[in-house]
Amino acid sequence: MDAWPYPLWIAHRGAGKRAPENTLAAFRVGAAHGYRAFECDVKLSADGVPFLLHDATLQRTTGARGVAGERAWAELSRLDAGAWHSRAFAGEPLPSLETVARYCLRNGFALNIEIKPTPETERATGEAVAREAQHLWAGQAVPPLLSSFKTEALRGAQAAAPDLPRALLLDTLWDGWFDAAQALGCVACVTHYGLMDAALVARLHGAGLRALVYTVNDAPEAQRLVRLGIDGLITDAIDKFSPAGSVLD
Repeated sequence: MDAWPYPLWIAHRGAGKRAPENTLAAFRVGAAHGYRAFECDVKLSADGVPFLLHDATLQRTTGARGVAGERAWAELSRLDAGAWHSRAFAGEPLPSLETVARYCLRNGFALNIEIKPTPETERATGEAVAREAQHLWAGQAVPPLLSSFKTEALRGAQAAAPDLPRALLLDTLWDGWFDAAQALGCVACVTHYGLMDAALVARLHGAGLRALVYTVNDAPEAQRLVRLGIDGLITDAIDKFSPAGSVLD
């Protein structure tokens, strides 16, 4: 397989649960804990701006209500995405993908962008996120890894920016997943950590694919996966796992 350019340890949604997820503040907290690779969720505003948010709706992390993808970016960008977490982060805004990209590029950080479409916008979201990522990382040695549970989103990304690396996210090993990953030109599969075992790592590596897992917060599980030769571990436990150390110690 070609050399894998991404760090082993990847901070989930910026900083796990130590800061409001999918905000620039979270990325800063993750970086302060030594992380140099991050995962985040990206969807589209009503006017086509890629921005960071996990849920389809706004209420859990902003206090606003309704479907996020039905609002224009000018309105979304004014929402408070930090106060729900703690008073220390009150006023933290939803960031655009461009804002996070500039931060990562300035600091030499790697990014795994999970394409998280609003329902029924899978193809359009994959296309738009891939085009924006291709523009923002133009000329960079390490592009972002685009991942999604939605094959139609990955198909859109493949059509819009075929040279950007893609990964299929899997919460189950559904019938046809392996053929789908190959048809989509994926370079990796990212499974729930409980699905990953020696046979699956061997199958992926044997096909020239990388094996990554989410969301690993338990030290014995991390040790098991590292011993298997895993290529990436997405974690919330940024205060427990040091990217500079080893869970095998």
